[in-house]
Amino acid sequence: MHISFKPKRKLIIITVTALVLSLLLLTACGESTPDGIPSEEPDSSEVPPDTAFGWESLPINIIDDNYRNYYEIFVYSFFDSDGDGIGDLNGVTEQLPYIKDMGFNGIWLMPVMPSPTYHKYDVTDYCDIDEAYGSIDDFKELISKAHENDIRVIIDFVMNHTSSQHPWFKEACRYLKELDEANTESIEALADKNKYVGYYHFSRNRESGSWYPVSGTPFYYEGEFWEEMPDLNYSSEALWQEFEAITDFWLNMGTDGFRMDATMHFEEGDTGFNTQVMNRIYSYAKTKNPDFYMVSEVWSSEKTIADYYLSETDSLFNFDAADAEGILIKTARGKSGADRLVYAMKKYEEDFGAVYPEYIDAVFLTNHDMGRVANALMNNEDALKYAGGLLMSMNGSAFVYYGEEIGMSSRGTKDENKRLPMLWSYVPNEDEQSDDYTDRAVLRRGMTAGPSDADKDIKSSFPGVCEQTDDPASILNYYKKALLLRNQNPEIARGKITVIEELTEKNKAVIIKTYNDSRIAVLYNNSPENEVYITPDELIRIKESLNTENIKVAGFLTTDNSEISISDESLTLPPRSIAYLK
Repeated sequence: MHISFKPKRKLIIITVTALVLSLLLLTACGESTPDGIPSEEPDSSEVPPDTAFGWESLPINIIDDNYRNYYEIFVYSFFDSDGDGIGDLNGVTEQLPYIKDMGFNGIWLMPVMPSPTYHKYDVTDYCDIDEAYGSIDDFKELISKAHENDIRVIIDFVMNHTSSQHPWFKEACRYLKELDEANTESIEALADKNKYVGYYHFSRNRESGSWYPVSGTPFYYEGEFWEEMPDLNYSSEALWQEFEAITDFWLNMGTDGFRMDATMHFEEGDTGFNTQVMNRIYSYAKTKNPDFYMVSEVWSSEKTIADYYLSETDSLFNFDAADAEGILIKTARGKSGADRLVYAMKKYEEDFGAVYPEYIDAVFLTNHDMGRVANALMNNEDALKYAGGLLMSMNGSAFVYYGEEIGMSSRGTKDENKRLPMLWSYVPNEDEQSDDYTDRAVLRRGMTAGPSDADKDIKSSFPGVCEQTDDPASILNYYKKALLLRNQNPEIARGKITVIEELTEKNKAVIIKTYNDSRIAVLYNNSPENEVYITPDELIRIKESLNTENIKVAGFLTTDNSEISISDESLTLPPRSIAYLK
């Protein structure tokens, strides 16, 4: 559904910053380049008086730390700068204005190293860029331009396995094939003679689990995910020396951190060993760059995620809150109350913090391994917006998978269908003027062809970036507001949570977030249909919790673009809305 309703425009006091951001919007439609992206924060002297409806013009207040708003990019499908149908690093650089304008100050690049597959999670060379994506120089340029604009870049770091085409594995298999048939030496003894044998898990027996034969030999190797992805062995000190050199390489390129793939699988079922591996690579990188950031994939329950904070590394993805059955999407659907959401938020804070007090939660709705949010929410536009608002109200670093901000769709369980081309523009045929954009996609410059095995008939229910930019009530512009609020108010990501229990029940919830000496109240109405009325007495209770006599609306998110203000010492929350008070 494409919303055609546009609310009456309020009087806007235009600042220099607002003008610049408006110009940057053109980049999403291919009208500008990343050169000259402003990195300065707004001049507070030019900010209009603080009113309930002036919050969008207030200055941002981004703390220079590892709490960030990350945009996850599958380079292959994002933006094609050279017309070959495949996204590339120069395309990401070209779209930095769009990324910055949205409010993201971090980028997670899915694997960019050479690989024989489209997804590139099977690396053949850890110290290069896949030629389909560009070159090392292109990567350096991306990093340089991102840093000029206070955007940090982390890369997918695949340490659990390599490609079967990696020279290490090929050399190990070559050595094993040349052994005398009568050889009975242990794997350890063979590894002493050929270090590459020690880099992987080999056995003379077919062990339980995912083990595959080494052709022409009596040996087997482990490949938990796929036979073309042999698992690495971190009991090998020689392998560690390789990965320390690899870490040096990428940090010297200016990379700000790693997204660690499959950290539960370094040794299947061995949390202690796995957390030691995580800590070792993290500790090494921190000696090279004190601001290094690491976020790891532990696709498991909340309890197991907490256990992995024994690694004493920055972040673990919060899979408990994510995906169709996670608390965020269930709340957006109305299948779970706002009360359950805020108590889950408090539980994450307590459970993760008890293991590692310095943790930074890594919250997200879906990622490249999951069906799109639009599918989980059955293309309900209000629910899609609200899900984004809920995500941006969470503590920690927030991660958004490319295309979520415009409601892109997927289909089924096929990975390729979850990684479709970024939809930059959806326009009707020239000879048929229509508001129905769903069947007439026209490729614009930069649109990729996407994975060759993806279903080609998957259509989005919503317009692309260009069209949504022009619609103040679009999903994209809702996300921009949600990210802006997060950038204006450091308490949202960093604040210690207090639930005001007497104001929290079912669809209604109120929490206070305290960061240093600053506090912010977050009010939720989770009902898809009904308003929630905050009485004068309830506002007094919120004032007490904020420790202030004067309370103001610091911002709000509504699915219909309606406004929230304090009137007669009371406040009304529209359906599926979030309000921030200070």
